Amino acid sequence: MDRIRKNQVTPNLRSFAKGQRSISTRAEALFWQQVRAGRFHGYKFKRQVPITPYIVDFLCAEARVIVELDGTPHERAEQKAHDERRDAFLRSQGFRILRFSNDLMLGNGNLVLDSVRQAIEAELGPSPDLLRRPPSPAEGRGQEGAS
Repeated sequence: MDRIRKNQVTPNLRSFAKGQRSISTRAEALFWQQVRAGRFHGYKFKRQVPITPYIVDFLCAEARVIVELDGTPHERAEQKAHDERRDAFLRSQGFRILRFSNDLMLGNGNLVLDSVRQAIEAELGPSPDLLRRPPSPAEGRGQEGAS
């Protein structure tokens, strides 16, 4: 399959990604706090992941969903063009890319998280947490035979 190629990460790119983890923006730190360690509906995320030749902000590898949180520099025309080329490459490798502004994450993080959950569930189906949870009468489930 031509679409997916082996991710051969150079030591320099791996080192740079590692360094990026220690200088996250407030929006990235807030998003990471919500999704780290499987806290986000049981889905596992990694941050500052090298996918040669790029580094992505957040990756849910199981669903092949990338989340990018962008600040003001991404509003410049040349950066937008770079982001479009980068996204096209990552899509060609089978990833779905979700981009949100830092301001949106800081001002309405629930909207961002809901969008991410929906994208993952579109790829994988219901979340592991939802499947483990008992049916809720409030959701109209588990009421067979009731009228």
